[in-house]
Amino acid sequence: MKRTWAFVCLAAVLILPAATALAGASGYHLIRTVPLAGDDGWDDLAFHQPSHRLFITHGTHVVVIDTADFSVAGDISNTSRVHGVAFAGDLGFTSNGGDNTVTVFDLKTLQVLKRIAVGKGPDAILYDPATRKLLTFNGGSKDATVIDVASQTVDGTIPLGGKPEFATADGKGKVFVNIEDTSEIAAIDPKTMTVLKRWPLAPCEEPSGLAMDVAHNRLFAGCHNKMMAVVDARSGKIVATPPIGEGVDGNRYDPGTHLAFSSNGEGTLTVVREVTPSNFKVIETVQTQKRARTMVLDPKSHDVFLVTADFNPPATPGTRGTIVPGTFRLLVYGK
Repeated sequence: MKRTWAFVCLAAVLILPAATALAGASGYHLIRTVPLAGDDGWDDLAFHQPSHRLFITHGTHVVVIDTADFSVAGDISNTSRVHGVAFAGDLGFTSNGGDNTVTVFDLKTLQVLKRIAVGKGPDAILYDPATRKLLTFNGGSKDATVIDVASQTVDGTIPLGGKPEFATADGKGKVFVNIEDTSEIAAIDPKTMTVLKRWPLAPCEEPSGLAMDVAHNRLFAGCHNKMMAVVDARSGKIVATPPIGEGVDGNRYDPGTHLAFSSNGEGTLTVVREVTPSNFKVIETVQTQKRARTMVLDPKSHDVFLVTADFNPPATPGTRGTIVPGTFRLLVYGK
């Protein structure tokens, strides 16, 4: 996951009226903009369907939004360089890249319960319900830490042979993770803590986001050479490579609409329809906003959530500028 960094400050949250936008072929358009407090960097988002709460990683803390009215429901602090959030029963977990830990918190109260040491540079985080294991994918140590959720202790480490990015699970005990620097997908067994398969993704390069159509065993890997690699999760065969926008970091699949999404830092959302398990078609490239590259969706409403901010011009060519204070915001796209 690609991170943006700036400075921290707090402000009130104000919900803006829905922007006027014309829907295209997919029906998706901007329906709401929600200004958010703070000028720090961000990474991934997570959505907890039972509580309709949206968890937004934001530098040193996680902002929790109630999507019923888009009010702030709470905040999880002291999560240094937080990257991702996962859920297991009545517990939540964050991956904290700044101090190589996982924060365990109560999903209802958001109270922090425990911190667990993991590998170096934990980035993506995933709970596998089939094995009841929590996994962090550690970019610094190029491995995955396996945590037993019941005891909240580390079971062990799985060497991955490369820098892991996003991961997904099939619900049957198998987890898949993109290996960015080797352009592969690794299939792993959290129970035995072994890599089962490694599949090259060529012509895909530098895969980041990963999603799955569990019913049809299809993986959707977002690649930095502007394609979505659709992979058969049983054989590793590449089924299709529909084009996407530049700067992908997030991918999601909506089983209710049979749509796969790619959120791209250039300021677009690629919408791909699964016509059949062997036929995939880009139906629209929705204009979003620049740097809105991570995303999550609500499978019930089918709304898509992204975040972004405005940036000052860089002081040195080739570097990233600082965030314009007060511009961090949530973008909601729906039909």
